[in-house]
Amino acid sequence: MGGSIVVVGSLNADLWVRLDRHPLPGETVRGETAITLPGGKGANQAVAAANLGARVAMVGAVGRDAHADVALSLLRASGVDLTHVREVDGPTGLAIVSVDRAGENSIVVVGGANERVDAAFVESAAVAIAAAGIVVLQGEIPASGTAEAVELATGRIILNLAPVVPLPPEILRSANPLVVNEHEGALALGLLRGANTAPSGSDMADHAAIVLGLLAEGVPTVVMTLGAAGALVGEGPAAPLVHLPAPHVHVVDSTGAGDAFVGALAQRLADGESLVAASRFAARVGAFACTRRGAQPSYPTADDVLPDV
Repeated sequence: MGGSIVVVGSLNADLWVRLDRHPLPGETVRGETAITLPGGKGANQAVAAANLGARVAMVGAVGRDAHADVALSLLRASGVDLTHVREVDGPTGLAIVSVDRAGENSIVVVGGANERVDAAFVESAAVAIAAAGIVVLQGEIPASGTAEAVELATGRIILNLAPVVPLPPEILRSANPLVVNEHEGALALGLLRGANTAPSGSDMADHAAIVLGLLAEGVPTVVMTLGAAGALVGEGPAAPLVHLPAPHVHVVDSTGAGDAFVGALAQRLADGESLVAASRFAARVGAFACTRRGAQPSYPTADDVLPDV
């Protein structure tokens, strides 16, 4: 499996709702459309990489309910190896995603079967994880499962710390790269410094300060995604940061755009590209995903024309 990707992470069904605007606290608003789509950060990233031509295997869990088929549908269609996806008692993970007219989303996630992907669960996929050229991780499974995947991995680890969960500093320092947005990056810096909150003052002066702080704390490489502003790439405390602009697109739905970025990044790194070149490509894939509805259904294939800066 040299050059292949194993994603250890979450699988969800997304209840996707279109509305004119998000409600204020205590307010009820009318939804315009409601559909159920496949999601979960792990599954999203696996589909994004596979659609672009990568060989991908998924490690995760679904429940014994109707949502399981939804959660697995595009993983199957994109050719992801599901040998290590198990059906467990209880419900499949569920995300309730509301998207307003501007394409901004609000998401509530219920872990369901994803909460079963602990150290023992992940250890059962030890051979596949150890053989992978790239292992991709996020924050939607128990911390013990993430730690076990890091222990088993012999290839490159991509850790997308989203959502931010309390992980030991050595796990964060295993990431090459650590992929975060500006808010996640500040919280990750707090974890590395032994704090329970984001740093303040000069550490939060700008995005570059956060990236440099993460590098100074021993993270080998960092990619900070900045939405429409692109991404910052840091490859060690002595190297200059590289800012990569994002293409300007008409945003229909930003749900899953960050996962599209991570999946594309993994695909290009598995192909041997540099971190900067892979991140530049990933920014284009993330922008493409914003132009379509939903997460996985919005991801490009290798045949699609991507927006350019």
